[in-house]
Amino acid sequence: MGEQNVEQHADETARQAFMKSLLDEVRALEVMLDKGMVESGVSRIGAEQEMFLIDKAQKPALTALDVLDRLNDERFTHELGLFNIEANLSVQELNTDCLSLMEAEAQEVYSMARQAAHQCDSEIALVGILPTLTKSNLGLDSMVPTPRYFALNDAIMALRGDDLQFTINGIDQLTVRHDNLMLEACNTSFQVHFQVSPDNFAHFYNIAQTVTAPLLAAAVNSPILLGKRLWHETRISVFEYSVDARSATHQKRGLKPRVHFGDHWVKDSVTELFKEDIARFRVILTTETEDDPLAMVAQGIAPKLKALCLHNGTVYRWNRACYGVHRGIPHLRIENRVIPSGPTVIDEIANTAFFVGMMAGMAHEYGDVRDLIPFEDVKANFMAAARDGIRAQLNWFGDTHMPAQELILEQLLPLAEVGLQRSGVDQKDIDLYLGVLRDRVTTRRNGARWALESVNNMRDRGTEDQRLRSLVASMVDQQATGRPISDWGLADFCETQDWRESYLKVSQFMATDLFTVRADDIVDFAATLMDWRHVRHVPVEGDDGELIGLVSHRALLRLVATGRVGGEQKVTVEEIMTRNPVTVNSDASTVEAIRLMRECQVACLPVIDEGKLVGLITEHDLIVVSSHLLERYLADGE
Repeated sequence: MGEQNVEQHADETARQAFMKSLLDEVRALEVMLDKGMVESGVSRIGAEQEMFLIDKAQKPALTALDVLDRLNDERFTHELGLFNIEANLSVQELNTDCLSLMEAEAQEVYSMARQAAHQCDSEIALVGILPTLTKSNLGLDSMVPTPRYFALNDAIMALRGDDLQFTINGIDQLTVRHDNLMLEACNTSFQVHFQVSPDNFAHFYNIAQTVTAPLLAAAVNSPILLGKRLWHETRISVFEYSVDARSATHQKRGLKPRVHFGDHWVKDSVTELFKEDIARFRVILTTETEDDPLAMVAQGIAPKLKALCLHNGTVYRWNRACYGVHRGIPHLRIENRVIPSGPTVIDEIANTAFFVGMMAGMAHEYGDVRDLIPFEDVKANFMAAARDGIRAQLNWFGDTHMPAQELILEQLLPLAEVGLQRSGVDQKDIDLYLGVLRDRVTTRRNGARWALESVNNMRDRGTEDQRLRSLVASMVDQQATGRPISDWGLADFCETQDWRESYLKVSQFMATDLFTVRADDIVDFAATLMDWRHVRHVPVEGDDGELIGLVSHRALLRLVATGRVGGEQKVTVEEIMTRNPVTVNSDASTVEAIRLMRECQVACLPVIDEGKLVGLITEHDLIVVSSHLLERYLADGE
């Protein structure tokens, strides 16, 4: 959840005082480690369940605060976006029935969240990235109004000095320019915490880094962002960009982003990570701190290290070191942040069992993993798993290279079983949860492949907006059954859906796969395009995507009537195009588009955002829209 009583440092004095506290707290932690004050000899697990809130149209619902009011349960809290909530599950000792207890509580909070959401005309969706999210959902009006989030947004954007801008290449390509931190709210996860002893921290942390790629390959569930099919776990890429505080100069210099996997092994102590992050990343938030943490340690009192925890909460390693104090006893945890939310609760617990089992199994069965595989290969594995999921090719011990599916089934699942057995976990739970993961890997039916195959299966039906709504509707329905993703059927296009929400804005039905011409092209090319593509309008654009004009079928007919075609002198598009055509932006309402067409007596509207051509709508499109809306209103008797 993070410290909420924070400030973006307003002056140098406040920043310097906070930095002094931060350095003192690192020294205090080192003293605690030397004196053996940090808890040792016990392994515990916990988790954070993040969820999306959606409305009846399967789109983000800004109901988080209302839902939390109805829940009135301290386990629940808000996240960055008003369409997200989070539940913090109880800590369990790693033994006997810890996994089934975790599942029971996760099922409980999922059920409670659904009931509260229903009271607010909302629903819960468990998915890494909600496929129906649009850029219009990512404004500051969708941010939870707390000082921490607004301070973090202001600090990140101030450090950057410019908008966030990035491109992700997958099946499709997505290029985004955005002016705030809300892209982070695209992501929801099931974050697993694993408590380790301080003496073994480096060993376990390096193991966590090593097993993260195969874990991610099995768990991927976020292939679609803003309507584009991208990486199998697009969360990995978009989260790195969403809180990237580096200016253009810092990026050129190679400064690391605040979201990162790491660049090397940990040698001896958890403090290596904290020191590196303090050295690399500027303090962007401050809070009230303890007066003298070193004196507290001298008295045998465990300080909360509030400055260290706050700064650590603004640096987002995919395996993050965490310090905490429970009932006066300090401890260390490794927080694995790669597991996406969903597709079902039992799938999430299966992912947890796989992660914890690999950690325990590798710690017992292998020596120092640094001797078995180069860190560069571990990092490359992580990126390959994020891009390709279960189809990724992974490097492994002994300079071997194999498909993720083969590695998991033949080596890592047996290792995880041994690790859980050594930890005293009940065999029936081991069989259940590792069995769920084995079925998923064997069938290659994870959340990402289910979504991509479902969308492909619907490709000739409806609009993109309608297909994505059908996808989410099926996802929510099948989640509620509790069946793991390996047992799901593909989503189908929902003919009975109320499609009115799919026609509210121009962006929801405009054509984006455009064929355009340049002003200096010959008219013959424009005419041929119209014939080949069966269209009556062709936009004229410049080299940078700006709209120059519009060529219509009528303009070509008028040219033919003049007798100027067919001769040796070639007529250019510039000579016949309509300059400064009537346009509309993608956020415009359908009603506004219809009004413009009627008042200006045009049959086509180019769609312009930030001066660039992004789409096109025609009279035919609006006739189709009107017919769908009329059908629904008649069906409702309106």
